[in-house]
Amino acid sequence: MCSHVQLCAATYSCTRGIEAGLNLTKHVVFHAIRPSKRSPVVSPPSPSQLSQLHLYRLCQTKNTESIMDEIAKEYDVIVLGTGLTECILSGVLSVKGKKVLHIDRNDHYGGEAASVNLETLFKKYGNYAKGTEPWKEYGRQNDWNIDLVPKFLMSSGELTNILVSTDVTRYLEFKQVAGSYVQQGTSAKATVAKVPSDAAEALRSPLMGIFEKRRMKQFIEWVGSFDPKDSSTHKGFNLDTCTMREVYDKFGLETATKDFVGHAMALYLTDSYLDAKGAAPEAIERIKLYGNSVARYGKSPYIYPLYGLGELPQGFARLSAIYGGTYMLNTTVDEVLYEGGKAVGIKATMIGVEPEMKFETKAKTILGDPSYFTDKVKVTGHVLRAICILKHPLPSTNDSDSCQLIIPQSQVGRKNDIYIACVSSAHNVCPKGYWIAIVSTLAETDANHHLELQPGLDRLGTIEEQFMGPPIPLYEPITDGRDTNVFISKSYDATSHFETTTDDVRDIYHRLAGEELKVEGLRDGIQVAEE
Repeated sequence: MCSHVQLCAATYSCTRGIEAGLNLTKHVVFHAIRPSKRSPVVSPPSPSQLSQLHLYRLCQTKNTESIMDEIAKEYDVIVLGTGLTECILSGVLSVKGKKVLHIDRNDHYGGEAASVNLETLFKKYGNYAKGTEPWKEYGRQNDWNIDLVPKFLMSSGELTNILVSTDVTRYLEFKQVAGSYVQQGTSAKATVAKVPSDAAEALRSPLMGIFEKRRMKQFIEWVGSFDPKDSSTHKGFNLDTCTMREVYDKFGLETATKDFVGHAMALYLTDSYLDAKGAAPEAIERIKLYGNSVARYGKSPYIYPLYGLGELPQGFARLSAIYGGTYMLNTTVDEVLYEGGKAVGIKATMIGVEPEMKFETKAKTILGDPSYFTDKVKVTGHVLRAICILKHPLPSTNDSDSCQLIIPQSQVGRKNDIYIACVSSAHNVCPKGYWIAIVSTLAETDANHHLELQPGLDRLGTIEEQFMGPPIPLYEPITDGRDTNVFISKSYDATSHFETTTDDVRDIYHRLAGEELKVEGLRDGIQVAEE
């Protein structure tokens, strides 16, 4: 067995196996994961370790009988879909000693939040003439890793805590996002500037006049000292009833300042947080998280994995596999089995093998993404996204190789913010000389959705290629799942970070396991990202 193959029980895609020089089929249950720049080469496991990892073959076979032998008759948990939420839970549950079977109908990880190459993107959106291959104009396809759902990680946020506490960071490399920006005004009069994260930056910011800078400095210093358990830091506020609007007014902050603090620092999608009674402590903690995340590395509060967000679910898949988890891609779920109204197992089919392999297995609990339970979810809104290929950085961002730009809703006459996430070859997601910019917001109209994104598209300059599909439904489960033993994740929202995703992870884990998910989190001296 080659010492340059890092072994894992999780199934990996055929494409990456071929890149590694391995003759693997993509329809197998278990096989090898190639090493890469983002994961260190390790020695192959001993025979006893292979047994512990459930790595039963390098799978140069399509023998369905031998594959069937490795599928247990019963699992503690069956997970459907390999989105980030599902893979985090699969990894955590495996570490907790649960026997996990993880299935996806696709031949790749990530679900709706996968990272794809440019050819796949063209074919997904179909915006090219028949008989042409426009993706060939943009270099090697393997150099493109384009996120379908654009998000960054807060460097001191909950997902980073989970990555560190589970040691998934051993499989991934992160790099800082160069800047966090906000827009004030609209059209030609708009100002784009870095979001101030501390008192010194507040005094230098072009977003405020001289007197407002002083007020903002005092506000940020107070936020830094705020302790919800120490009444001497509360400025006389009753935390049970006070609103964030009252806090802003106490410091005399102007409307424009409230805008970028609430939307670019606290990262609220709308202004509804302003008048929610008793919600001020949460908003203050959000602002503090932003400042702490910036302080951790210096440029912005955000970090991003090399090779794209598709690496995140694969990292948690490896974690699950190390603890005995079984992964099956290219496997459709034909039926969820119920007894007395509670889910007890599934019937499924592995496709692409001859003959197709049908099997049935039991489980105490089933969890999955909304696409597997269309009768148990409801639509709560729609996300609009435009994926754009550029040959230049975002204007007015100091030629940043990566950044986030938020356009607060009130600046452009909307009810929801517009987000722009921009990455480049610095994060190994595209060839040198290109940038990927993704503009997102929540839909507010029934038609002309491109006009809703136009204020964001106007910030991009010349666009080489633009991909925009129909509005994407946002789903959430109708019930909490306790009555059926079926626990369903929420869709990925329009926020620019993963804090809402980890909230969903914690909520599902609590309902499923009956206890809070505890993570050790970041420790002093731990560096997750490079500059």
